[in-house]
Amino acid sequence: MSAQTPASVRVRAPGKINVFLEVGDVQDDGYHELATAFQAVSLYEEMVATPADEITIDVSARGPVDIEGVPTDDRNLAVRAARLLAQTAGIDRGAHLAVRKAVPVAGGMGGGSADAAAALIACDALWGLGMPTSELVRLAARLGADVPFALLGGTAVGTGRGDQLSPALARGRFDWVLVPNETGMSTPVVYGELDAHRRRHAVDIGPAPRVPAVDRDVLHALRQGDAGMLAATLRNDLQAPALHLRPDLARVLERGESSGALAGIVSGSGPTLAFLAADESSAIDLQVTLSAAGLVALHVHGPVPGARVV
Repeated sequence: MSAQTPASVRVRAPGKINVFLEVGDVQDDGYHELATAFQAVSLYEEMVATPADEITIDVSARGPVDIEGVPTDDRNLAVRAARLLAQTAGIDRGAHLAVRKAVPVAGGMGGGSADAAAALIACDALWGLGMPTSELVRLAARLGADVPFALLGGTAVGTGRGDQLSPALARGRFDWVLVPNETGMSTPVVYGELDAHRRRHAVDIGPAPRVPAVDRDVLHALRQGDAGMLAATLRNDLQAPALHLRPDLARVLERGESSGALAGIVSGSGPTLAFLAADESSAIDLQVTLSAAGLVALHVHGPVPGARVV
């Protein structure tokens, strides 16, 4: 550990879109196996860590983000990340984490996971630990399924609960328009609705996959950097249950797809909607159209790197 503690460390960590999400049947422990293709996008959480006696956090919004429900105690994933890092390193150090959120809260884009990844990177630098990335990824996996990806970023395939990552090659740039929603959705509730949806429609949709896998066509589209090809292969098994719980989202999905998007998808467990555009200028046009219709529309691109000191 270095003798000199920096006055502060600034980190930014990206939100994510699941461009493909296949969910297996519910397991005995209540969890689901899944196979997903993640893409990190240019909507960032920002964190400044400064030395302190204890581990504390405050949260503010950067843009149209409702932070009212974000805990600032030990329930906060970033606080838990900092504590886990200190415990693992065997040190008795504190940090104050000032978070500015731009990723929607409970929006299916992994904002809380991005905060946890940012806390691992920020506190590692603040405390001069120099912990290898592989060890930080191992700690990230203990915090939640999306945290390792927020740490690494780029494009990756996730299996197990989404936390077993393998990088996926993605050429070029994909442009997206995000439409967040001020009312968040609970991930466990959406998964519960998926189970109910499968029971209701068992005859039509058949059994859930025993071993979920990412469609090869998705990986091919990402490798080619082909937005049209990717649009044809977007899939999210949580979309039907999310839209069943929130029919208002279906109307916005139709609006985006009829306004120039190649395709639209519910991001993760929702309620954020992600619209894939043909290119940057098409995305800007779509953003303007949706904004004119009274919707909050954000133009982002991917893939981008994971949590980084800036």
